[in-house]
Amino acid sequence: MKEDIRFSNKHRKEIQQKLSKEQFDVLVIGGGITGAGIALDAASRGLKVALVEKGDFASGTSSKSTKLIHGGLRYLKQFDFWLVKEVGSERAIVHKLAPHLVLPEKMLLPLIENGSYGKWLTSIGLKVYDILAQVSGDDKRKMLEKKEALKLEPLLPKKILKGAGYYAEYRTDDARLTLENIKTSLTYGATALNYVEVNDFCYKEDRVAGVEVMDHVSGDTFTIRSKYVISAAGPWVDKLRSVNNSLMGKRLHLTKGVHLVFPHEKLPVKQSVYFDVPDGRMIFAIPRGKVTYVGTTDTSYLQDKDQVTTDLADAIYLISAVNNMFPSIDLGMEDIQSSWAGLRPLIHEEGKSASELSRKDEIFTSETGLISMAGGKLTGYRKMAERVVNQVSQKFKEDYGRDIPDCKTEAIPLCGSEFKKFKQVKQYIKEVYGRIEKDGFTHYDAWYLVTNYGKQTERILDNFQKTKGADSEERMILAELQFGLDYECILTPMDFFIRRTGRLYFDIESVRKFTEPVLDFFKKHFNLNKKQIDAWREDLARELKLHSQFDLERD
Repeated sequence: MKEDIRFSNKHRKEIQQKLSKEQFDVLVIGGGITGAGIALDAASRGLKVALVEKGDFASGTSSKSTKLIHGGLRYLKQFDFWLVKEVGSERAIVHKLAPHLVLPEKMLLPLIENGSYGKWLTSIGLKVYDILAQVSGDDKRKMLEKKEALKLEPLLPKKILKGAGYYAEYRTDDARLTLENIKTSLTYGATALNYVEVNDFCYKEDRVAGVEVMDHVSGDTFTIRSKYVISAAGPWVDKLRSVNNSLMGKRLHLTKGVHLVFPHEKLPVKQSVYFDVPDGRMIFAIPRGKVTYVGTTDTSYLQDKDQVTTDLADAIYLISAVNNMFPSIDLGMEDIQSSWAGLRPLIHEEGKSASELSRKDEIFTSETGLISMAGGKLTGYRKMAERVVNQVSQKFKEDYGRDIPDCKTEAIPLCGSEFKKFKQVKQYIKEVYGRIEKDGFTHYDAWYLVTNYGKQTERILDNFQKTKGADSEERMILAELQFGLDYECILTPMDFFIRRTGRLYFDIESVRKFTEPVLDFFKKHFNLNKKQIDAWREDLARELKLHSQFDLERD
């Protein structure tokens, strides 16, 4: 296994000094999937790259999507063939770059009486989808009769079911995909730091030449100098355009998407299902390990971008949708285990509702040279990065006479990926299970480690052997935390439980169970005082309540 670059908040001062003292070719604002993709693309072309994020990496939209690398079947209904073709092709590429993290997932599309999709239209649509997305082999679409559909998914409504479409998608962890892109960019010389917020731009001869930032950890303010600045700040793109005095013309239209998480035994679907809601929308039910999650809503959002939460109306809407499609389930509010809510930064179009807005990305360039990337989908992050770095490359040619190589991220495996095929991932899961079974771990535990970390699991298992704890489960979670502190720039327990591991969403009981051992580990690792640990304990308690409890007061 190749040597990973240490990426730790213990080295925060050195990283800050590098950011403040050196001049960069490209500065990326925003540590979500778009910024991470841009950093990797630019750095791998030989550009000197810096990336800063005002919160934790992937703490905005990029940890709160439906977590699918999918081809956007529904965009065929909007005749958006270009988008379907691009993201459909990208699915296979991103799966190749990280087959442990971007997992094949069969999708069932039930055809019901008076539903959104008829049998003929679905058959034609999925065929077009296969052609546009260059789908081959077993992944090609199949049309199923009612009996076949019920055999695959007995929970479907027998009375109104007419058949189903059956096709292939990919499931991922959006936050981990973001982290692995950033970590891979570091191997090409990029410099990145979280909890660093841009307050203003610096100018030279009326051109953006850097940014003034504040480090939220130390409280220091400093300047980062760069030839070009790219804003990939997601929902905050327009805020930065305002700071740059360039907010004119097209603007963002933010929409909120909510997901609910249930124990798998409460919603035991056998594979992912993309199904009708009575109001004409479509939502997903996706099994993932111990849980099944459901989403998403799509409503315009005008409130605080830093405090996006699931409210009672969101929860009732999704539960009603599930109970309508799976009548034997009868879910209630008490069955919700966890939830998440995030924003989509779409491009505003007059007269269109939130769900009708295009998911296409656009690049805005101000008169002072600030380049802003807006819109787009998780699946298309790599192509979005390629487009914006191509634009920067052209500017380098014009301004400095410097030729920048073409994009090569299509052939750069992400950190943790040393697999050629998905079957090698499955074999490695078996191997890991064989090594940890004796310590009381299950096949799920091996699956969790490998599908989060790939071959980086070896470092966690090494840590496990050296870690002391009350039991094997505690030792393993502390070994995982040690890896994140050393190689993934973790600063707070929330970084660990939410973005690095997804435990708050997919294994919320483990957060409750291991809060104290994790806090104690942080205290020793960073040599913290009781006041800081108490504050984090309160933060975790608040996050647990926010994601799992819903009442009229919050609504």
